[in-house]
Amino acid sequence: MSRQGATHEWVERYLEHLVVVKGLSENSIRAYSADLHDFLGFLSERNGRLESADEQVLFLYLVALRGRELTSRSLARRISSLRTFFDFACNEGWLPNNPARLLDGPKLQKLLPHVLSVQDMDHLLKQPECTSKLGFRDRTILETMYAAGLRVSEVCTLRPLDFDAQAGILRVWGKGSKERFVPLHLTAQKYLETYLNVWRPAFAPKEEIIFLNRSGTALTRQGLWKMIKRYALQAGIRQNISPHSIRHSFATHLLEGGADLRTLQVLLGHADISATEIYTHVQGKRLMDVHQAYHPRSNMPSGGS
Repeated sequence: MSRQGATHEWVERYLEHLVVVKGLSENSIRAYSADLHDFLGFLSERNGRLESADEQVLFLYLVALRGRELTSRSLARRISSLRTFFDFACNEGWLPNNPARLLDGPKLQKLLPHVLSVQDMDHLLKQPECTSKLGFRDRTILETMYAAGLRVSEVCTLRPLDFDAQAGILRVWGKGSKERFVPLHLTAQKYLETYLNVWRPAFAPKEEIIFLNRSGTALTRQGLWKMIKRYALQAGIRQNISPHSIRHSFATHLLEGGADLRTLQVLLGHADISATEIYTHVQGKRLMDVHQAYHPRSNMPSGGS
C-alpha cells in the first residue's frame, strides 16, 4: 500500500540533493521518493512527526513493513532509504543523530547472475542473418553488448557520435548519467562501423540514436529483450536469459581470462567496488586453480613431510 499523499520539506530537500548532487537516475529517485513518502504516511496515520522520529517509531514501522509480506530485497531497500535519508538529515544539522542507524535488515543471499558459456555466447552471436538490415543490426547489437558489457538502457541510448571508429572506443552514459569509455575489440568495431555507414541509413533515421527500429526511432528495452530471447531459442540455449545475461557473461569471461576486479569495475561503470564483487566467485576459482597448478607442494602426496 502506497501513501504518496504525505510530504515533508526535509524529504523534498533530500530528493533534490539526490538529483542535483548525486546525479541519480530517474528510476532511483522514484524508488527513494516512494520509500520515504510511505514512511511519512505511516507517521501521519499515527499523528507522528518526522522531527521526533526515534528508534521505537522506526521499529514499529519495520514491524508494519514485515506485516505486508514484502520480499527481503524490498524490505532491505526500504531500510537503506531510511538510513541514508536520516544520515543526510544529520549532516544538514536537522537531527542530532540517526535513529535508523541500528535498524537490522534481512540478510540477502547474493544471487549469482545467469552467465552463458563462451560456446553458448558464440552460438548466440551467430544467430542473426546479416543479409538484411534487421539481421545486421541485431548482430551488431549483440557484438557490441558482449564487447562492452552494456546495460540495456545504455545500448538503447547510444548515439552515432558516441563511437570513435578511429580509436575503437565507445562512450557510454551509465546510471546517473555517468560517462565512461569502453574499448571495443576489432570484430565489434567492424560490425559497428559497417552498420553505421551501410545499414543504419536504410532505417530512415528519425532520431540521433545508433540502434533503430523499423520506424527509424530508438529501439526500446522491450524490443531488445524480445530480440535476445528469440535468438537464444534459435541457438538452443535453455537458460532463462535476459539482456543483462550478456553483461554478466562479459564480466565473467573477462575475469576467467585474467582481468582484475578494479579493471572490471571501471569497464562495467560500477560506482562502488562492492557491486563488482558479485563476480568474486570467478576470481576465487581462478586463484584456486593457479595455486593448485603452480604451488610447489600442491601435487605432493598428503601425509608426508
